[in-house]
Amino acid sequence: MSALDPASTDETWMRHALALADRAQREFDEIPVGAVLVGADGELLGEGWNLNIASHDPSAHAEIVAMREAGKRLGNHRLIGSTLYVTLEPCAMCAMALVHARIARLVFAATDPKTGACGSVFDLVGDARHNHRVEVLGGVLAQEASLRLTNYFRAKRGRPLLTLEDM
Repeated sequence: MSALDPASTDETWMRHALALADRAQREFDEIPVGAVLVGADGELLGEGWNLNIASHDPSAHAEIVAMREAGKRLGNHRLIGSTLYVTLEPCAMCAMALVHARIARLVFAATDPKTGACGSVFDLVGDARHNHRVEVLGGVLAQEASLRLTNYFRAKRGRPLLTLEDM
């Protein structure tokens, strides 16, 4: 992945996160959210998918799982210079974890109109009262991520699934 084309890099990593979201649903019947944490050098530091239902852990969101893996790998709770790619806009818990970890950049796919905390409902990562702010780019492959989430809940309710053309 070339640093010369950040949009292509963002899309590539988001596709990786989407594959993890698929895994969450397929293997664990979790809400399909995936996350990938990438270092400033472009190295994969951690990845995760929602595991809160399967692990009986309300904090096991995809973002937290990826950050925990990266922290263990680096031997540090600070993830300075890293970029987190996630298929759904982080909630308040995850947004504040990004701030505390000193993540440099957040790239997310779909906005969360109910609990989004990175620009839609709240903007915790950009709040000037914090001693660290996270650069945010939303909407990368948003339709693909939204379709997964919509179809997950439609299937749970016994409703017909949609296609990208329906979105």
